Amino acid sequence: MKTQSSATTPTSIAVTAPQERGGAGTALAFLGVAAFSLTFPATAWGLEGFGPWSLVAARCVLAALVAGGCLLALRVPLPERRHLPGLAVVAAGVVLGFPLLTTLALQTSTTAHAAVVVGLLPLTTAVFAVLRTGSRPSRRFWLAALAGAAAVVAFTLAQSGGSLTVADGYLFGALLVCAAGYTEGGRLARVMPGWQVIGWALVLCAPLTVPAAAVALAYEPVHLTWHGIAGLLWVALGSQFLGLVVWYRGMALIGVPRASQLQLAQPLLTLVWSALLLGEHFTAAAPLTAVAVLVCIAVTQRS
Repeated sequence: MKTQSSATTPTSIAVTAPQERGGAGTALAFLGVAAFSLTFPATAWGLEGFGPWSLVAARCVLAALVAGGCLLALRVPLPERRHLPGLAVVAAGVVLGFPLLTTLALQTSTTAHAAVVVGLLPLTTAVFAVLRTGSRPSRRFWLAALAGAAAVVAFTLAQSGGSLTVADGYLFGALLVCAAGYTEGGRLARVMPGWQVIGWALVLCAPLTVPAAAVALAYEPVHLTWHGIAGLLWVALGSQFLGLVVWYRGMALIGVPRASQLQLAQPLLTLVWSALLLGEHFTAAAPLTAVAVLVCIAVTQRS
């Protein structure tokens, strides 16, 4: 009996541990998605009190102060030189590129229309992950990912009247740089904690964002309102730092392609927040699209 027990115990551990990691990774990645879903409405609020350049620069500076304080308080050593190129991609895509391009787009676009970029982001991130990390998702994964992206894009375009706006150039640029930043950050999160990935990316950008914030705040008018302050605080601390901390950790646990597909739910969550916080409206097609997206997410997670 003793021999049988010792022989079966490792098997039990080997089977349950990956499942536990997968469950935790999925939960963390979805927390990141929930945080990101508030980004567009919070940005719209922030634009009520700040100019676009001021808002982007200020959010980066505030997030860098928090991240740098954490790194300093915990005496985290400097990242290895071999990780600097990857951190630079995260900084360019997630810290600078995506916030700037989407903020410029939201000057002339509604949050509902801007959500089209998030509708394509899961598929784009999965493609970047295949090219960068060599992962090979199954055919069923790709079919479900394409179906989910098509459902979200069709719904979002229907919400905006089926037409493309001038802001779409900004949005599609944001799509590409963000997918690259997500992929590289997910890869780095396998060798260092996720909060350090985004923390060092924010700190690396500080020499650019601090003077940029000073110049932008001097030239763009600032009208302090509760909406403006709340929007700035959320995009700086919720979207730019805390959301990315749990997002990168989740990607490290379950893989970039699988985590990326959880973002199929993000545009629908954004539309809910837009209706509640901004008074925007959407049609009865929303729940039908939500069901279709949830089915696609379930298939990609099982694939």
